[in-house]
Amino acid sequence: MSIDSPFEKQIGDITVSCNKSRLDIAFIHGELSRTYWAQGIPRETLERAIANSLCFGVYRAGKQVGYAAVVTDQATFAWLCDVIIAENERGQGVGKLLIGTIITHPGLQGLRRFMLGTKDAHGLYAQFGFQPMDEPGRFMQIRNVNPYKLCLPNQAAGN
Repeated sequence: MSIDSPFEKQIGDITVSCNKSRLDIAFIHGELSRTYWAQGIPRETLERAIANSLCFGVYRAGKQVGYAAVVTDQATFAWLCDVIIAENERGQGVGKLLIGTIITHPGLQGLRRFMLGTKDAHGLYAQFGFQPMDEPGRFMQIRNVNPYKLCLPNQAAGN
């Protein structure tokens, strides 16, 4: 299944869809901008991330209430990221529905590794089989602690 192939699940009055044309970029940007991991993300950066990821929008009565992205080759590896649920929807099972839908996506089956990072939602992800890495020392990263910090124009010019 291609990254842009339609995939949708309807459960009660909630729909989880991979149709990128349904995504409310303003909602996603607003929610992500307030998270600890993407605070201040430029809209253009978000749009580029959406264009190159497998995206899942969550909708109640047609209004977007959640979002997640998966960066993947759909063969060996996937990275689940940017999981957000609108504050008024939290605690109602919407996050569980979203994660449950993501792990059943046909393009995410049989992967060698499916990863994510979280500071505070280990319990949610553990319900779906995610667990701490056996050998975290094997993994390395290049990390930009503050990638979205804006430079002043004269700083960007080296002044």
